[in-house]
Amino acid sequence: MTDENGQVDEHIWWTVQRGASPVVGTAIHDGHAVRPGLLDKMALDARERLREEDPFTGETIAGLANRIVFHRSRFEVDINRARDGAIYLTPEQAWGLKVWRSPLSETEIGDSLGMHDAYYDMLENHLRGVEAQHGRFVVLDIHSYNHRRAGPAAPPTEQNAAPDINIGTASMDRTRWAPVVDAFMAFAADFDFLGRRLDVRENIAFQGRGEQTRFVHERFPQNGCAIAVEFKKFFMDEWTGTPDWQAIAALQALLTAAVPILERALREVE
Repeated sequence: MTDENGQVDEHIWWTVQRGASPVVGTAIHDGHAVRPGLLDKMALDARERLREEDPFTGETIAGLANRIVFHRSRFEVDINRARDGAIYLTPEQAWGLKVWRSPLSETEIGDSLGMHDAYYDMLENHLRGVEAQHGRFVVLDIHSYNHRRAGPAAPPTEQNAAPDINIGTASMDRTRWAPVVDAFMAFAADFDFLGRRLDVRENIAFQGRGEQTRFVHERFPQNGCAIAVEFKKFFMDEWTGTPDWQAIAALQALLTAAVPILERALREVE
């Protein structure tokens, strides 16, 4: 639910849409909201939080029939980390950033971890339904990453270390899911992205070791293929947060057009 300005209601943890497809898109770091009781304790301002979040990833999956968008900031609770590390209590857990002005109480930590528990209960139930309907399924676990960490005026990370799309596969049975992963990578690399081809490589900047892909492969070892997809933030200014809507629309078109490719590849898995 959104208000008259198009903003998500602060009480909404996530939004789920279910459709007739075995392809599920998720944007679990898209969120920016922090519950009021914790916002007062935050040492980071909104722009500092936004820089390490994955804004606009929810828009990239908007063309998928099945999608899940998490609306709370990863600085409140990081859904893509294991439960015991899902709250950033020290700078070492958060790129050296001091997240809190004062320590969180056990109750505050417990409330945030309760959201983490509830998310994974929901996710498993959602995927059980997709599995029951389709057998095998694919989760496109969409994220984004910074490539100008040295500063807005400094040179970006060299291309050989920062592909446009990084595919993370470390937690999966790569041999079993080769037809799906290879088909997706080939399609993305050949996609006409605003008149150019994207650099799509596997396990370069990230290896796909997040909690969500691990969870899917553990709970659905035979039927669930979770692909960690990291878009380099070439579709926005990572320092100001200003979006390039044309590039975001092109990423949405890429993911939407990939659905029949993935559905066909799933049928090739033995």
